[in-house]
Amino acid sequence: MAETKGSGLDKNNKYDRQLRLWGDHGQSALEAARVCLINATATGTEILKNVILPGIGSFTIVDGHKVRGEDVGNNFFLLADSIGKSRAQVATELLGELNDDVTGNFVEESVETLLESNPDYFSTFSVVVAINLHEKALLQLGGVLWEKNIPLLVCRCYGFIGYLRLAVREHTIVESHPDSALEDLRLDRPFPGLQTFCDSLNMETMTKKEHGHTPWLVLLYKYVQEWKKTHDGQIPKNYKEKNMLKEMIRKGIRQNEEGVPELEENFDEAVTHVNSALVTTRIPSEVQALFDDPCCTNINSESKTFWILCRALHDFVHNEGNGDLPLRGTIPDMTSDSERYIQLQNVYREQAATDMTAIRNRVHALLQSLGRDEPVFVDPKPCGAVSDNEIKTFCRNAAFLRLVRCRSLAEEYGTNTVNKDELNMHLESEEGDDLLFYILLRGVDRFYDEYNRYPGRDNSDVEPDIPKLKTCLTKLLHDWGLSGTVKEDYIHEMCRYGASEVHSIASYMGGVVAQEVIKILTTQFVPINNTYVYNGFLQTSTTVQL
Repeated sequence: MAETKGSGLDKNNKYDRQLRLWGDHGQSALEAARVCLINATATGTEILKNVILPGIGSFTIVDGHKVRGEDVGNNFFLLADSIGKSRAQVATELLGELNDDVTGNFVEESVETLLESNPDYFSTFSVVVAINLHEKALLQLGGVLWEKNIPLLVCRCYGFIGYLRLAVREHTIVESHPDSALEDLRLDRPFPGLQTFCDSLNMETMTKKEHGHTPWLVLLYKYVQEWKKTHDGQIPKNYKEKNMLKEMIRKGIRQNEEGVPELEENFDEAVTHVNSALVTTRIPSEVQALFDDPCCTNINSESKTFWILCRALHDFVHNEGNGDLPLRGTIPDMTSDSERYIQLQNVYREQAATDMTAIRNRVHALLQSLGRDEPVFVDPKPCGAVSDNEIKTFCRNAAFLRLVRCRSLAEEYGTNTVNKDELNMHLESEEGDDLLFYILLRGVDRFYDEYNRYPGRDNSDVEPDIPKLKTCLTKLLHDWGLSGTVKEDYIHEMCRYGASEVHSIASYMGGVVAQEVIKILTTQFVPINNTYVYNGFLQTSTTVQL
């Protein structure tokens, strides 16, 4: 075992772009991470490259192979003069040059030997990435990591096919960063502070300038209140009703002495935002599922911070929140004078702070009831405590909480436990599709178990191996209880691949897998659940739960 390490540079400048994406806390999580790569193939080194550059804390390569000529041909991190040397050592040295802030280690030993001599070795890592592992070793490694809830990403590139499988018992996400999140404005259920502020503004007595610079959010509030007077206290719910409200707003635009409507952009903005701002405030189904989860309803002294916060959130919703989540506390940009925009902004911020304080008190009470007497700390915090920043982030993202629970590899590889309906649908597809290659990859693994080599490894074996692989696939489908067959063209293509690792596919999959690693390490964004297959022929992909 050996180690390489460089010296650091100015991290704020070095990591400026990614800090904007996942913030200081996300970067800190990366820098504390320990990543293990099993087998420094072309795919493996591409993955490590893409997590070393953003600044993980350290990486370790476990690989008992020596560098071969074919490795040099498709791996940019192995040189011709390294043939015959330790692949783990050479790759570690060259990858370590990418980022002086990252520590590189290597173990020149096969994963099978390491699992036999020291299975707990892998329990020290934040995430493990396994490349081209045979089924027996993969299942053994998967079992060890599953028990300790350490994420395992299984990846392989086989000809023009890329494959990724995530196996983690439980992964919780607070900052899921949804692509299309609506603003949390509560116009359907205005809170007292918003009501007081909006009601204090009299549109009739305003000057021309004040009228044209009243925030559209205030305008929408006022016209919704007028609407409710004639509609049993209900907000506009359908297309027709929202169009009627838009017409009411347009009629509120002042006219000059000639009867021509003034140019009031704030009214135009109010009309534009009717559809997106007037939504029913509710608990998202994903969050409700968390509330109903046994880990939330039955918390104990060993519960993770996430579940303590979820329980506090649940109790808040059913008490102080009156059925609602804590207010997010932000408003969008809009046409307004600075004074009233800041006042409106403060109205939302103050309510969000009030909600956060209520949840903070509930977290503290829960910790005490569980015998975890740590107070809620301002960062930095002692180990095991809950910090103010954690609670603020949790409250701000309360609507976007997510939970990923994957099936274990043991379940997937067990007899008759595959997702039969899903596989049958893809197997019987007229043209075949990306998931068909999952079946083919499992088939070549069967072939390897029987012949101790992959089909078509030598050119002379391609044609003779076609019927052998076909037999392996037939047995596999029978064991799964599937009635379909795989077209011979696909079988021929898999034999023609000869288990080759094409660098263009390895490079693409290196980006895909590294992205999932970063999601897991930062606990931001939602990782796949649980299988991803890439078709390099058509440049298409699919994600499915198997």
